[in-house]
Amino acid sequence: MIAADGGQIAGRCDARFAGVREALAENLAQRGELGAAVAVIVDGRAVVDLWCGWTDAQRTRAWREDTLVNAFSVGKALAGLCVLMLVSRGSLELDERVSRRWPRFAGAGKQEITVRHLLSHRAGLAAIGRDLPEGALYDWDVVTSALAEQQPWWTPGAGHGYHVHTFGFLVGELVRRASGEPIGAFLRREVADALGVEVGFGLAPANRSRRAEYVFDAALGSRLEGARRSPVNARLRERAYLNPPGAMGLGTVNTDAWQDAELPSANLHADARGLARVYDALLGDTGTLVDPDVLREASSEHSGGEDLVLGRPSRFGLGFQLSQPERPLGPNAGSFGHFGAGGSLAFADPQARVAFAYVMNRGGPQWRDPRNRALVDAVYLALGQAS
Repeated sequence: MIAADGGQIAGRCDARFAGVREALAENLAQRGELGAAVAVIVDGRAVVDLWCGWTDAQRTRAWREDTLVNAFSVGKALAGLCVLMLVSRGSLELDERVSRRWPRFAGAGKQEITVRHLLSHRAGLAAIGRDLPEGALYDWDVVTSALAEQQPWWTPGAGHGYHVHTFGFLVGELVRRASGEPIGAFLRREVADALGVEVGFGLAPANRSRRAEYVFDAALGSRLEGARRSPVNARLRERAYLNPPGAMGLGTVNTDAWQDAELPSANLHADARGLARVYDALLGDTGTLVDPDVLREASSEHSGGEDLVLGRPSRFGLGFQLSQPERPLGPNAGSFGHFGAGGSLAFADPQARVAFAYVMNRGGPQWRDPRNRALVDAVYLALGQAS
């Protein structure tokens, strides 16, 4: 496999998109990049597949063509995609009550919560109120049982708030009950194997020698940078991010326990090439993964305005983040995808027929990262569109 040699950029790039290569080089030289990869597919054709830098903080192992890295919340969109695939097949309905599949979920005022509420961050279950013990993060039944007991923090459907960690457990349990298998197995068979890509929740031991170490660097910005205090209360936001212990990845992301687990909100391991291929499949007209009508519904706005957890505006479809002025996914309003902690990003732009993915292993500013913005801008400059 080809490796990047320190400050060199490796891979393939159409001449028209040379600006993307230049932006990646600038990220490495000027914007604090450690190691990264970017992939772009336009109208079904791969035009960018580049990687650079190092897979470890000591800069002893070069990033390779087959390097995998934790992409954090980029995985939320793939978790939501699993639900959308089941909806497309008639195994779930968007407006059915979650308790139809998960009877215990109906308690504590949750009987009216629907699949649509979960996917659009409107369920009011953005946090678990009671303290979960150390290690609970890796016990699926402990977390999902706590969610079944949790009273909504706001009236379901009446507002929206980013379900930072609970999203993955909620939709993952729904997939498990509707399909009869864990969401990780479903994603592997129905998406990764079907498309021939490497995306998965957790990481098999056999693949860990290819994993990039993830580095949290305070100098590049905090995971909690810039957010105002929640309009609901400070406790909601603190619970949303820090319960169960270790869910943010600080001190845990590089451990075997993290990689052994399936954490659909947080531990997607992937490369940029695979993520771009997933989004390119969603741009196809054949409904390879999701029925086109279901995808149109999922990529339309279901939640917008002030976020009750983040304390600032956010936009969601069903499982996807949507482009917004404060955090655009390129220049076109119809783009959908998901950001990940520290700067990772994958999205599709139906208007420009662009599938974009960027992964990295050194965290940057949480809300607006100049590295991903530089790469996205370079893509659209090459296409003759202002981002």
